[in-house]
Amino acid sequence: MRRSALGFVVLLGVVSLFADMTYEAARAINGPYLALLGASATAVGLVAGLGELAGYGLRILSGLLSDRTRRHWAMTILGYAVNLGAVPLMALAGRWEVAAGLMLAERLGKALRVPARDAMLSHAAHSLGRGWAFALHEALDQVGALLGPLIVTAVLALRGSYASAYAALAVPAGLALAVLLAARLLHPRPQDMEPDMQPAPDRTALRSLPPRFWQYALAAGLVGAAFADFPLIAFHLKSRSLLADQHIPLLYAGAMGVDALAALAFGRWYDRIGLRALAVAVAVSAFAAPLAFASSAPLCVAGMALWGLGMGAQESVLRAAVADLVPAGRRATGYGVFNTVFGMAWFAGSALMGLLYGLSPMALAGFSVAGQLAALPVLLRLAGQEDAAAGQG
Repeated sequence: MRRSALGFVVLLGVVSLFADMTYEAARAINGPYLALLGASATAVGLVAGLGELAGYGLRILSGLLSDRTRRHWAMTILGYAVNLGAVPLMALAGRWEVAAGLMLAERLGKALRVPARDAMLSHAAHSLGRGWAFALHEALDQVGALLGPLIVTAVLALRGSYASAYAALAVPAGLALAVLLAARLLHPRPQDMEPDMQPAPDRTALRSLPPRFWQYALAAGLVGAAFADFPLIAFHLKSRSLLADQHIPLLYAGAMGVDALAALAFGRWYDRIGLRALAVAVAVSAFAAPLAFASSAPLCVAGMALWGLGMGAQESVLRAAVADLVPAGRRATGYGVFNTVFGMAWFAGSALMGLLYGLSPMALAGFSVAGQLAALPVLLRLAGQEDAAAGQG
């Protein structure tokens, strides 16, 4: 069982590697491409914001639908098909409105697939250690996030054409779908990897989610709202002339490397000490913003290292804990709700931090520190409840 579960996690990790290679590469050039097609800066910002809002907000619906129909594989495959299929089609967009529509479709595809995929991963993670399984998946995911922008950079350097760059991304998109279908054939029933899985409660889906889950979602929302986005950090680095243009993407790539390593480390740690591992990560990464928005390049680099650490913990431990807090038969619903809460909080926090930056970078940094530290009492209380439950067991 353990070997089968590991194979399944690795297969979905490889799918994510190729998928991230596809859409993270596209996200690196979507803004300039829209501008080339005649979109205004306002239109570019609006499209990006709407895409993220819809991409998170609809996950609650896709999660509910996945649990109600029990068609987790169908939702996952459909989501990936829409998510990845939209990217190469950007090469054919002759108008910015068409390109914007495809960008929105790409985000909607991700909203369709994430809750169902994470629910299936949670079953495989049962025998591996949930922290480690989600960390391994995240590490493979970040390899793709690193390689994708390098691919489009190389294509643009060789061909000088955005259409060629988007067309080239049909290759990793096709590989992602091929590996996904192979995973479906090899592991048609991931729920069998969690042998003690209980039947879904005979209640309304949202009411079946336990109170501890809602407390956890609140804490995660505080972290998401107060975690600074890289585009804003990059804006700070550019506007203050702290780093040359060509060094800013390299700084991001370095942070993604820290992300992957931190995911593995905190995933292992979570399997040993539970939510205290996440509390430590939040306490440390909370101080990323004061460094990243400083007026010194070395301090900004140090801040990005802490930022990458926080991202790695969020993408592994945050997801792993949901599986431990939600009944197995309601996992897709749990992931859908969790992602929606986190995404909405992230969207609101990002908007607020943009306004605060206009007042003072240190005002933004203060909000970021305070918001993330506010999550610690909730996380530590939940960790104490874990200890009490383990003692009774």
